[in-house]
Amino acid sequence: ATTTNTAPGGDPDRTDDVPPGDIRRRSAGVLPFQDLKALISAGKIVAEAKTPIVEGQIQPASLDLRLGETAYRVRASFLTGEDASVAERLEDFAMHRVDLASGAALETGCVYVVPLLESLRLDANVSGVANAKSSTGRLDLFTRLITDRGVEFDRVEPGYHGPLYAEISPRTFSVLARTGDRLNQLRLRKGDAGFGSGELAEIQAERNLVSGAAAGDDGVNFSVDLEPRGDGPVGFRARPNSAIIDLAKLDHYDPAEFWDPIRPYQFRRGGAHGVILDPGAFYILVSRESVTVPPDMAAEMTPYLAVVGEFRVHYAGFFDPGFGCDDTGGAGARGVLEVRCHEAPFALEHGQTVGRLVYEPMLAPPQLLYGGGIGSNYQGQGLRLSKHFKRRSEA
Repeated sequence: ATTTNTAPGGDPDRTDDVPPGDIRRRSAGVLPFQDLKALISAGKIVAEAKTPIVEGQIQPASLDLRLGETAYRVRASFLTGEDASVAERLEDFAMHRVDLASGAALETGCVYVVPLLESLRLDANVSGVANAKSSTGRLDLFTRLITDRGVEFDRVEPGYHGPLYAEISPRTFSVLARTGDRLNQLRLRKGDAGFGSGELAEIQAERNLVSGAAAGDDGVNFSVDLEPRGDGPVGFRARPNSAIIDLAKLDHYDPAEFWDPIRPYQFRRGGAHGVILDPGAFYILVSRESVTVPPDMAAEMTPYLAVVGEFRVHYAGFFDPGFGCDDTGGAGARGVLEVRCHEAPFALEHGQTVGRLVYEPMLAPPQLLYGGGIGSNYQGQGLRLSKHFKRRSEA
C-alpha cells in the first residue's frame, strides 16, 4: 500500500511504501507537537506580543488555550450562528464584565464568556476540535469553545480566521480564575483524520488499546469499575456548597472538605456491585479497562448512547499520544470518568458500558509524548481527583 506524505514540511508529490495497517505516514491526521510549533512560527496560531504563546502550552497533540483579561457574565449560553460574531452576540447577552487580570470568582450557576489570548488563521484543509482539560472536567467546570459564525460548540471550521472564546459554567465548585489560566485545549486536524472501515478493530486486536474491549468503526467502548477495593472508595461524590477553589493552587486542598467517598453494594445476592447515582450530583469514577494511546495515535472520550441510562460521562476528553505508556511500551492507565446523573436516580453497575474512546491517527508521531518527561499529571493514574487536591485521594 502507498500513502501520500503531505505532513507539514513533507513533499506532497512523494509517496512512501507502507505495509498494510501501518499508520506512521498519512495524508490526514491530528497535528503533532512539532507541527503545532510550526504553525505558531508561521503565524497560523496567533497571540499578542505582550502575551506570546509559550512552549509549555504545546502538548503532544493539542494546544492549551489561555483565558484573556475579561470575563463577560451572560444571561444564557449561546452560539453565534452563521452570520454573527461572538462580539456582536455579547451585545445581546452580556450582563457585566469581570476583570480577570488580578483574579476573580466565577460562581456556580452562572455562565461566562471569556475572550482567549489565542486566535487562528488556519489553512483551508485544517480544522479543529476543543475539549476541557482533564483538571477542568474533574472540577465540574463546564467549559466549551465558541467561534465567530459558529453553529457548534467545540468545533473550528476548516480555514477559520478569527478569535477564540471560552464559555465557562461552574456547576459544583466556584473557582478563582486569572488571565492566563488554561481551562480548555485545541486539537487541530489536517483533512479527514478518521480510520477506514474495519481498521480500528484490527488495530485494537493487535495492540489492545483498551484492555479486553471490542472495537468498531466508531471507537472502542469502555465500562465503569465499581468492584470493592478493600476499605477504599470506588469513587467520589462532590459536596455541594463547598469553598471556592483557586485554580493556581495545586496539591493544596483537603479532599475531605470537597468530596465524599462512595462505596458500592450488591444490588442482589451474588450480583454485580454498583452505586445509585442521585439526580444532579457529580461523581468521579474510573474505567474498568486500562487505556493505551500509542505514539502514532490520539484518542478522545465521547459519551455513550443516552438510551442506556439517566447519566452522562462528559467534560475532559482528549488522550494524548503516550498516555498509558511507560518506557517499555506500557500496560495502560485507567480513564477517569466525570459523571453527572440526569432526571431520575440511576443504578450503575460494575462493568456497565459508559463511554467510548474514538481513536484517530497522527500525521506523524509527536516529538514530545505524554508522560513524566513533560510533567503530565495523570500518567499511570487510577481513581484520581484533580491536581488541586492532595494526592492521598488517589486509589
